[in-house]
Amino acid sequence: MENKKLGFLLTGFAVVIAFILFSYMGRLNVQGSELGCYQNKEGCQRVGSLLNMSHIAIGLISFIFALGFYLLFFNKGEEAILKRLEEEKNTKLELNKFELMLKMLDDNEKKIINAIKEQDGITQTTLRFRTDLSKAKVSQILTGFEKKNLVRRTAKGKTYSVHLIEGF
Repeated sequence: MENKKLGFLLTGFAVVIAFILFSYMGRLNVQGSELGCYQNKEGCQRVGSLLNMSHIAIGLISFIFALGFYLLFFNKGEEAILKRLEEEKNTKLELNKFELMLKMLDDNEKKIINAIKEQDGITQTTLRFRTDLSKAKVSQILTGFEKKNLVRRTAKGKTYSVHLIEGF
């Protein structure tokens, strides 16, 4: 939100300074006309140099205005960036947690847990065919996972659907 305030302030500042600058340039043009600077070029160097400086000032004011406009309307802000970084960190943390858990499992348990992660809500029957393990072995491993609070089973017809517990 600070960027929007700064953008509004810069835009307002640029508009006020531009108004003052253009009125000053108008007075310089009138003064140059009164002195006859546009007919003969002698003796009007001061007015010419002041007009050249005012052109440089217009460039700077335009830059300040553009920066203020950007901050006011187009800048995402720190909050959005911090939120995205936090989400990325949580995703990496969950992935590392899952990989650490896999290191503690044997090969059959790894097959089952990877299949569940690939397809949340997979049925025990499908799990049995996908992992190429017996019905008893799948049931035994899933019971162990439930005791360790890694998965939960819910009844689905004559079989169960298997879900990973949040955080894995």
